[in-house]
Amino acid sequence: MRILLFSCLFLIPFFSILTGIDIVIVSGQCLTDQSSLLLQLKNSLTFNSAVSIKLVNWTQSTDCCDWKGVTCDEEGCVIGLDLNSESISGGINQSSSLFSLQFLQTLNLANNNFNFTRIPSGFGNLTELVCLNLSNAGFSGQIPIQLSHMTRLVTLDLSILYFPGTPSLKLENPNLSTFVQNLTGLQELLLDGVNISARGVEWCEAISSSLPNLRVLSFSNCYLSGPLNSSLQKLQSLSEIRLGHNNLSAPVPEFLANFPNLETLHLCASNLYGTFPETIFQVPTLKTLDLSNNKLLHGFLPKFSQNGSLQSLVLSDTNFSGTLPYSVGNLRMLSRIELSRCNFTGSIPDSMGNLAQLVHLDLSSNNFTGPIPSFHIGKNLKYIDLSHNALSGEVPSDHFEGLSDLVNINLAYNSFSGSIPMSLFSLPSLHKIQLSNNQFGGEVAGFSNDSLPPLDTLDLGSNKLQGPIPTSFFSLQSLNILLLAFNNFSGTIQLEMIQGLRNLTRIELSYNNLSINANSSLSSFPQLSILKMASCKLEFFPEIKNQSKMIHLDLSDNQISGEIPSWIWKVGNGSLMVLNLSCNLLVDLQEPYVFPSLSILDLHSNKLRGEIPIPPESVTYVDYSSNNFSFSAPSHIGNNLTVAYFFSLSNNNVFGTIPESLCNASYLKVLDLSNNNFSGMIPPCLIERSAETLGRSSSKRGYTELESDDGLGFGIGAGVIIGPLTFLKQGRKWCDKHIEKLVWIILPSLGFVFTFCKKVNNESQDNIESDVEDENEDEMEDEAFHPQYCLFCSKLDTHWKKAIHNPNCSCHDSPSISSCSPSSPSSS
Repeated sequence: MRILLFSCLFLIPFFSILTGIDIVIVSGQCLTDQSSLLLQLKNSLTFNSAVSIKLVNWTQSTDCCDWKGVTCDEEGCVIGLDLNSESISGGINQSSSLFSLQFLQTLNLANNNFNFTRIPSGFGNLTELVCLNLSNAGFSGQIPIQLSHMTRLVTLDLSILYFPGTPSLKLENPNLSTFVQNLTGLQELLLDGVNISARGVEWCEAISSSLPNLRVLSFSNCYLSGPLNSSLQKLQSLSEIRLGHNNLSAPVPEFLANFPNLETLHLCASNLYGTFPETIFQVPTLKTLDLSNNKLLHGFLPKFSQNGSLQSLVLSDTNFSGTLPYSVGNLRMLSRIELSRCNFTGSIPDSMGNLAQLVHLDLSSNNFTGPIPSFHIGKNLKYIDLSHNALSGEVPSDHFEGLSDLVNINLAYNSFSGSIPMSLFSLPSLHKIQLSNNQFGGEVAGFSNDSLPPLDTLDLGSNKLQGPIPTSFFSLQSLNILLLAFNNFSGTIQLEMIQGLRNLTRIELSYNNLSINANSSLSSFPQLSILKMASCKLEFFPEIKNQSKMIHLDLSDNQISGEIPSWIWKVGNGSLMVLNLSCNLLVDLQEPYVFPSLSILDLHSNKLRGEIPIPPESVTYVDYSSNNFSFSAPSHIGNNLTVAYFFSLSNNNVFGTIPESLCNASYLKVLDLSNNNFSGMIPPCLIERSAETLGRSSSKRGYTELESDDGLGFGIGAGVIIGPLTFLKQGRKWCDKHIEKLVWIILPSLGFVFTFCKKVNNESQDNIESDVEDENEDEMEDEAFHPQYCLFCSKLDTHWKKAIHNPNCSCHDSPSISSCSPSSPSSS
């Protein structure tokens, strides 16, 4: 395990053994000059006295060898100085008294903030230093060559947590090779986050030729490239290798299995590819292996030997596959295993339940199947994530009994059935329970009010749970997220019950058999960001006008009647992004209404009347379908749809021409104007855009005129071509013959648009050109033809879904982002 450098003082007795350097730590009375130098240093430093626990207590009235952070030898000379995390923000320059402490052997200034100033070259004067730690101290710029004058250094830590856009340390001039050539005694070199920018052969040879005794090599996020050069094999003392977050772009070399003392190997996010050598798993001293975030790296887990040394195995976001071997139970020291987002299959072996030291278990997003083993032996478990697999079967309650330290359990997106294990409701440390999208059924036991856990997330959505919602849920004072939607919960919920959940920010109760009693005025309603109460038998708007943080509001599929109040547009103080009031009995919009910066606005299937409201310019999804909107479409409505991908006005009473401004809606994937009273010409741009999508030339001029008041509906890239064709006989025949091919052209590129033509006869032609020969006759027949064609655009939800209808079908409406339940009121 990595040795933190601020522990150098603790390790001093061992340095004399390892290096032959004589270090004495018997503390004597502080020498006057040493005390004076330390007080000068304190007075020159800028630090926060409210945070400091060391510097703030340095006073002349006490012996400096007794000051916190100061270590003296038997003669009273200061040999160790630890000012780690003292909130220092400046005060060390070339003339600092720090550089006059000539006897210093260990110096720790880590975790301070020197505001991206350069490392003073004066550190090079401290030639007795054995251990120097400047990690995360806020230095930046070129590392001075003077640091390489400290030839007695055994441990050097200049690592930083680098964030893009902030200044970093770099080794450019001098470069790495020049910098380390005199530091031949180094055993630990940590330069994480330092910009080294060197090729594999360069940095590997620089290290291997100058640092023969190196035990810890930590170069994560150093802009290194690969491959790893075989010269590293010279460093037979290496016990820790940390090279993550570089661009190694190479296979993992076999020779890494040849380091006899290797304990830690971190190669995460390094663009590794190929097959991982199985022999590395078998290194007998290996304790920590992290290969995560190498998407092109594949391999298999081996048969682990008895009493293996591995303590942490992290393979997340790689292409490892195969089964989890039963022998994983031999890793009795394993405390952490992360295999998420790989390609593992098969069952989770029962032997996993024997890992008594396990603390963190993450097997999510694989293809594991079957039941899960019992984990009750793992008394140290804090985190279990088995979500997004194909696990199934009932989960016995005793699988989780006694896990008193368990903080997070996630079994979501599987096929578990039966009752929710009662033991989960008695675990005292739980913060998160996530069981959504399974087949759990029956009534939920709930928590004991005598021993409520500090739960912040309770997600039981999309199961088959029934009965009343346990009242204990509303006693969880730390609850932040409550998700119970898409179950069969029943009963009545008083909104006052939610009042006590003062930390609640998200609640979803949609699509159960619940009734929400919203009669009372709740002035102290929790400040929510997401409120979803679709299909909750609401008859009027709940009191939410004072909600200042709301971003998502869904009150769809209820029986709310009357006007949409003007205050609803102020909910969230401009942060509201999603508003769904569809499938209610709303008849009007109360004036004045000023839409906030909504992204999704769904008002479909109400009884809204009058003029069409202009959506906000930020909107990406607008559904006004199945209402009683009348008047002509506003001529400039398309100017407010420039980022929209869905716009539906279908099934209204809109008349007049299709606005040319819709040509500005360049991102539209679905435009549905069907079942209205539009007339005139289809804007040519819509015809051309559809033709371009299918790789065809613009439709013929004869196909662009709306000869009927039956309306227009289309998905961009499909309906604008097929729709006009159905107004002419030759178009209908061509469409009948080529629809299957056309659908398969559309689907791969758009993934969601299905367009069908209504068959009116059994005639078929080889191609549309043969129909043109009878153009005059066809046009006469078309005068009496009332065109009808089918359009289906799949439901736009969290992901696109496909649905195929009979080509002989009658017209289908474009489904909305939310659908109404069968018992929901529909617009007249």
